[in-house]
Parts: sequence; structure tokens; C-alpha cells
Amino acid sequence: MDILSLKKLALLGAHKKPVELSSVEFASHIDSSPQTAARKLKSLEDEMLISRQILHDGQLVTITGSGIAALQKELNDYREIFSGNGSKKFLSGKVITGLGEGQYYISLDGYRTQFIEKLGFDPYPGTLNIKLDAPSIDARKGISTGIRISGFTSENRTFGSGSCFGIRIADVCGAVIVPERTHYPEDIIEIIAPVNLRKHLDLSDGSNIEVEVIK
Repeated sequence: MDILSLKKLALLGAHKKPVELSSVEFASHIDSSPQTAARKLKSLEDEMLISRQILHDGQLVTITGSGIAALQKELNDYREIFSGNGSKKFLSGKVITGLGEGQYYISLDGYRTQFIEKLGFDPYPGTLNIKLDAPSIDARKGISTGIRISGFTSENRTFGSGSCFGIRIADVCGAVIVPERTHYPEDIIEIIAPVNLRKHLDLSDGSNIEVEVIK
């Protein structure tokens, strides 16, 4: 993948809208010959990182969703490099509305007492749901959920087990909870915290958010 050429196209605005340019013009931006610039554009197109519409005297270039995801991964890598701790991980995405089940389950004594004991805080009765971007979905898969939350039985009903890992959003420490149930979406995370995160951080559906994994 030619991430440098992709980055240059993004700097020209191709991640937001189609950008009109010729191979000669692009060559001046990447300090190469027009032939090399043309090959680089063709390669990015073959990898489906950009799309092109050929015009009479040039082309319209647009960075695709896959291209934006590649740039986001590059950004996350640089964040880890310059954070002072290469082991730091960040997950990013957009706030979404959940199914409304979080308040009920978190308030159950069988779970709540474990959260207080194992996480060190009494969780607000509700979860903040985040739909992860593509690079964060892959990053999430590499995070171990080492804090075990046991299942229990109450009033002749069985409640399943799960696991957690610690996170920080701005000035609030919380945890991502992962129920052990089949077909749980890999692009969604549910966060519990000692405060109502939507109100505390003034978040609404569609808000961009970044979560630091603290384990």
C-alpha cells in the first residue's frame, strides 16, 4: 500500500469530495515523474483505496471508505508512537443509541456488586454505545478481556457471564463490557462508567469519540 500517496490525496481534499487533477499535477505533489504518478494512482485504484473518473484532460479522484480506513489506521499508529507508550491503544467511532437493555442488566445486584468489587466503581445504570470505525474493529480484536464477570441465577432466571476491560474517555475511567453471547456485533462496544457519559461529555448520537484502553 502506498500510504504516502494516499495521504497526499487526502491533503488535497480527496477524502471529502472528488478532486480533479492530472498525473502531471499529482507528480508535482509527490515529487515524481508523471509516469510514476500515473502508476501510483492506478495501484491505489487496483487496491480499491481510491476511485477514479477519467475526464478529457484529467481525472476525478476520490478516496474510498477502505482508503479512509487505511488513513485512520495510520493515524492510530502515530498516536501510539507519540503517546510516549507504544503499548497504548485507542478505539474510535460514533455514539449510537443502544437497545435500552443496559439500564436493566447493570442494575441487577448479581452484576452490580461484581462491577463495584472488580472495577472499583458503582456504574451509572446505562451504557454508552459506540459503533467502531474499521481500524478500531481490528484493534478491538487484539484486546484481551481479562476481567471476568460471572453469571448468576435470580428468581428462577439465569443471567449469562461476560468480561470487561478498562478504558478512559476524557477524565472518566470506565469499562467495556462484553457479554458472552453468540453473534454479538464486533463493531459495537458498550461502556459503563460511574457517571452518565452522554451528559458528562455532552454527547449525542453521531458524536465522534475516542476511547483509550487502560486495561
